[in-house]
Amino acid sequence: MADFVLYEQNEGVVTLTLNNPDERNALSKQAQWDEIVDACDRVRKDHSVKAVVLTGAGSAFCAGGNVKDMKNKSGIAAGNGYGIREGYRNGIQRIPLAMYYLDVPTIAAVNGPAIGAGCDLTTMCDIRIASEKAKFAESFVKLGIIPGDGGAWLLPRVIGYAKAAELTFTGDTIDAATALQIGLVSKVVAPDQLLPEAHALAKRIAANSGPAVRMAKRLLREGQHQRIESLLEMSAAFQALAHQTPEHAAAIDAFLASMKR
Repeated sequence: MADFVLYEQNEGVVTLTLNNPDERNALSKQAQWDEIVDACDRVRKDHSVKAVVLTGAGSAFCAGGNVKDMKNKSGIAAGNGYGIREGYRNGIQRIPLAMYYLDVPTIAAVNGPAIGAGCDLTTMCDIRIASEKAKFAESFVKLGIIPGDGGAWLLPRVIGYAKAAELTFTGDTIDAATALQIGLVSKVVAPDQLLPEAHALAKRIAANSGPAVRMAKRLLREGQHQRIESLLEMSAAFQALAHQTPEHAAAIDAFLASMKR
């Protein structure tokens, strides 16, 4: 069986590609969830990585869960209520935790439909760029279920509570232009420009100090729920570390040299 997650690195940028286009990159199997978690763990431990681009192979970014499994009560829908709960906790719910605690910035290059868990997967990334062919839907209620992968926590933090509530309660599908309007994505580009745009952004990020970018991301994440006093304490500690890095010294030398030109 081919890998579900293709892992490619070019200098400091890793591209993760969901690679099951025949099933529209649906997140339906434990092995697939494990591969995403393992890829995040690999990135986290490799300090040569400074940014990640996440995309999908074929026409879809990610079609979410497998509806046939829901019908057949197999896969994620197998077992009694307690078994399903444990299946979520030990399965797909490991992905938002792995993505959230990933130190490096992540960019979702949304090449096509991002539906249900696929939509939530985009919100696990720090930045989203969409192809003109992209579509988004927080569509769980259309199937009589709820966002089981953290979408109720993630989506409001990206687009605000009211708009997140509208998309969650209606299950409506929106196009890329609407996603841009409501702040779900930061840019919409032609399909053939999607990966070049995402990689260009990733390279601009990767041009900076790796330790500084990783710590800055952690501060942004912690700032979502910490009191300002706690965040200032963490910022002071991180700044003390940043001042001692070789990357800081090199950046200062380069800046001063540029001022002499």
